[in-house]
Amino acid sequence: MKPSEETIRLFENDRFATENGAVIDEVDKGYAKCSLKIEDRHRNAMGAVMGGVYFTLADFALAVASNWEKMGSVSLNSEIAYLSPAKGERLIAEASCIKNGRTTGYYRIDVKDELGTLAAAVTATTFRVSK
Repeated sequence: MKPSEETIRLFENDRFATENGAVIDEVDKGYAKCSLKIEDRHRNAMGAVMGGVYFTLADFALAVASNWEKMGSVSLNSEIAYLSPAKGERLIAEASCIKNGRTTGYYRIDVKDELGTLAAAVTATTFRVSK
């Protein structure tokens, strides 16, 4: 479902991600879809999308998926695999909760380009600092 204005305003405080172009496209229980338009500032010296862009978008999607209903989860550990260079003009990250425990959660975040190519795969563990 589309994010509420309240959710959008809340995550505008994730300034590193949002000032780099990340937006929330969809949210649902244990799920978030976020995207960003690829600009020249996102490219490295070889002209490819910088690895930190994939990770920033994935981390933002994780934050939204794990916190949009109730704030209090932080990333405990993340691992990223860069699989293919992005083509096109947009990156899309979809975060899905695989396991939501009492104090920890486990998420998978796929980062694709607008053509549907899987560019990066991220797994992340979250820790709930407040209940």
